[in-house]
Amino acid sequence: MKNKGKAKKIDHSELSSFCGQTALVLEAGLPLFDGLETLALTNRESPYADMYEAVAKTVTAGGSLYEALGEDERWPSYMREMVGIGERTGQLEHVLRGLETYFDREERIRASVKSAVTYPLTLGIMLAVIVLIMLWKVLPVFRDVLAGMGMAADGAGGFMLRLGTVVGWTVLVLVALALACTLVTAGLMQTRHAPAVREVLMKVFTPIRKLEAALGASRVASVLSMMLSGGFSVREALERTESVVESDPATCAKVKGIMDRMDEGESFADALEASEIFSPMHNRMIRMGAAAAREDQVFAKIADICEEQVQKDVGTLVSVIEPSLVGLLTVVIGAVLLSVMLPMAGMLSTL
Repeated sequence: MKNKGKAKKIDHSELSSFCGQTALVLEAGLPLFDGLETLALTNRESPYADMYEAVAKTVTAGGSLYEALGEDERWPSYMREMVGIGERTGQLEHVLRGLETYFDREERIRASVKSAVTYPLTLGIMLAVIVLIMLWKVLPVFRDVLAGMGMAADGAGGFMLRLGTVVGWTVLVLVALALACTLVTAGLMQTRHAPAVREVLMKVFTPIRKLEAALGASRVASVLSMMLSGGFSVREALERTESVVESDPATCAKVKGIMDRMDEGESFADALEASEIFSPMHNRMIRMGAAAAREDQVFAKIADICEEQVQKDVGTLVSVIEPSLVGLLTVVIGAVLLSVMLPMAGMLSTL
């Protein structure tokens, strides 16, 4: 009976570590059950200790690694299927190494995207807090001071003070709405509504559409490289790729389109080029790799290039958002302070 597991799914860094250490056990010629028992002991303090122990127990009892991973739904389904294929074809070591590279790349991409969201979000919260303090604590004090100096509420000074207050509250409401939308979107991305949310974001924001395309290309290239280097056929590689990118409807549809074109008689290179997953330059690289029977190496290189592009796009996005928020903070605080200082300076000049 499968353990559905109440804990969150195992993260990519842990998956990469598990695959790498299991591959090392096989490469060293050690019995798999022995290596997995050692791995379980090593990870006794890990949040995933029960998962390691369950896998070791099943394999020690005579089960396969595929069967062991299938007993807990926290292990990714495509990882289990890849392990099963590796066991049936005698390519388990190679498959595990490929999975290690894939999960490591996914973790780096995830970390880049997370930092791109976290830093502007933190800056936005700081902006909201500073403006709120200005409006709630600072402005009332200055308003009382001006009133004590005899400044008329309906005069020019009073108008400036009201204008600063309106500007402050307007910006505060807009920032609060933006933060709320960001948090709601982040929450929906963790639910079954994630594909629909992603589709809306790609339609509304061009940079996100470009980033999602680069992410899809990186994942496709990574899986194809892993599968082809393990001796699997192009068809098997594409089928596995489709299951891996199923959370990305656009990329998944493109992969399915490649298989449909191949069924109609097109070559793999022609079908891949027609899908527009990769750039024209990458398509030329793939054709040359196919001619030299080095497609797996070419896809590995393309995966690295696409990953670099993702990180570059994320950096560009952050470099635009960060100064924009800093500039907005400066303008708002300046407007609020001027609304106070100008009436006070006018009052002092008449003394």
